[in-house]
Amino acid sequence: MNLTSRSERVSGRIFLIALVVVTLLPFLSMLSAALQPRGTVPTGLAWPSDPQWSNFADAFTAANMGALLKSSMLIVAGVVPIGVLIATMAGFGLGHLRVPGGHIAFGLLLLGLTLPFEAVVTPLYYQMRDLGLLNTRWAIILPLIGLYMPFAVFWMRAHFTNVPAELSEAARVDGSNTWQLFWRIHVPLARPAIASLTILLFLWTWNQFLLAIVMVDDATKRTMAGALGAFQGQWGTDLVLLCAGSLLILTPTLIVFLIFQRQFIKALLQGSVKG
Repeated sequence: MNLTSRSERVSGRIFLIALVVVTLLPFLSMLSAALQPRGTVPTGLAWPSDPQWSNFADAFTAANMGALLKSSMLIVAGVVPIGVLIATMAGFGLGHLRVPGGHIAFGLLLLGLTLPFEAVVTPLYYQMRDLGLLNTRWAIILPLIGLYMPFAVFWMRAHFTNVPAELSEAARVDGSNTWQLFWRIHVPLARPAIASLTILLFLWTWNQFLLAIVMVDDATKRTMAGALGAFQGQWGTDLVLLCAGSLLILTPTLIVFLIFQRQFIKALLQGSVKG
């Protein structure tokens, strides 16, 4: 039985098309501006008669994109695996084992979700300075792991809360201890939730801007998004090169999301955020 009328389907498609247009319009505007001849002032969505694709190569060289890619990958490699591991273990303890004091710990984590990111930047700056970590990638990696923990643990706890207790009881009858129960039974079942959390932490870390420019003075040690501030300051008058550089910085995150969007949707559909 068809529960939706033809008018509802048509209006739904129109809404989706309008949403796609609104989403793609800024990117199309930046692309048309990036292909204009150097020294011109881009206006609107005017497509150039002679697209200057070499502007992207010039922006890659001017922004030292090779060093920025390396720095961003090092920061992501420091934040994402550690963050996912800690969040998975904490989520298992809070959501499935029901450890003593878990409700208090979970309440504190929820309180961390309400804390504005900008409110902790200044204290973090002085803490990193006292530790001698300013102008190093550790000044970005360590705070990000802590700042992502409230959401990451909440995400993983939601998954483990919905896993039937009978699975653990059957595994314990077979002689599994808690560690074996975690790695052999629950981690394989949590792969969709872990994959989606990994994608989110990757995107958030790669696009981290504020913490990168506050903690690190050397642009080549920042994330690519954080280096955009230095690039804008140096080439702010060259709008064509600035647009080309911005698109290059955005490209990796778009590629990652497009490749792994099915896994992300699968995690949502399997109820990884219920509870």
